[in-house]
Amino acid sequence: MVRALVTAASASYTANCALGLAVATHRLDTSRARWVHHAVYVATVTLSLAAAAALLRTRDRALLTLLPAALPLAAIPHVSARTRGHVVLALTAAPAYAATLRSVRA
Repeated sequence: MVRALVTAASASYTANCALGLAVATHRLDTSRARWVHHAVYVATVTLSLAAAAALLRTRDRALLTLLPAALPLAAIPHVSARTRGHVVLALTAAPAYAATLRSVRA
């Protein structure tokens, strides 16, 4: 179950970054459905919390690699999506997801 939750959280994070990139590069227009990006963000946060809870419950040290993703996830709604800072902040969570995936698959 832990591995599945970490994988789902990481996949959701990746999907949200891909969606943001597609919108930023004008490959996708979500101007009539901005809620989609927000919904995937909420799914990412929810899955990340569930993964963290599962890691905590099982006392898995991989929790320590996932925790750094919490700060950018908490801060990103407060940074305008139309800025480079939004992108940079969002990408700072990537190493945490990658490290956690490696930890639970090892």
